[in-house]
Amino acid sequence: MENYYYSKNPNVEHDEKYWNFELLGHDLAFVTDNGVFSKNTVDYGSRVLLIALATTELTGAILDFGCGYGPIGLALAKKEPSVTVDMVDVNELALELAQKNAVQNEIENVNIFASSIYENVTKTDYQLIVTNPPIRAGKAVVHEILEAAKEHLAVGGKLVAVLQKKQGAPSAKKKMVAVFGNCEVILKDKGYFILQSVKESQNETRRVYASCSS
Repeated sequence: MENYYYSKNPNVEHDEKYWNFELLGHDLAFVTDNGVFSKNTVDYGSRVLLIALATTELTGAILDFGCGYGPIGLALAKKEPSVTVDMVDVNELALELAQKNAVQNEIENVNIFASSIYENVTKTDYQLIVTNPPIRAGKAVVHEILEAAKEHLAVGGKLVAVLQKKQGAPSAKKKMVAVFGNCEVILKDKGYFILQSVKESQNETRRVYASCSS
C-alpha cells in the first residue's frame, strides 16, 4: 500500500534534503525528507497563499492546519514575532521536520503538535486559520477541515485556504459559503484559488441569509 504524505507514520527510506527559500521577505532554511508533501521546494500553492497574506496584519493566535514541514506557519511566525502560531499535521515525520526547521530558523513563537482533524486543537479564538489541505485525502476530509474551522475561530477571525480550481476550489468555495455565509476569492494564480471566509456574529450571519432569501 502506498504511503501518502498525510499518513501518520509514512513508511519511507529516509533521504533528507537541505535547502533555503525566501518567504515573506525572510530567507528560511529547510530540512525535508521522503514521506512529506513537496520535499524539494515550497509548493506553488503555499507560495500563493503567503503572497495573499503578505499585507495582512497578523495578530493574536494563528493556526496552520496541515503544516507539513512548516513553510506556511514558520513564514508567518517569522514575519510577526508577536503572534503565536499553532502548527498541526497528522504526519509525525512532517512534524519532526517542522520542529527542526523552527529551531534552525530561530523561530520560537510556534507550537507544533499532532492532530488528524481538530481533535487536539483546543483554542476557539484564532484570528486566522490557514490551510493547504491534503487533496489526496479526499473531498470529505477537505470539507471537514474547512467546516470545523469555524468553531475554532474568534468572531471576525478568518479562514484562508488554497486549492486548485481543477482539484476542488469551486466546491470548497460553496462549502465555505454554506458554513460561514461568505467566501471571497482574494487571489488567483496559475489555477490556484485563495479562498477567504470570515466568521461573523450570529446576528450578521442571520442578516446575510435573510437578504439572500428575500
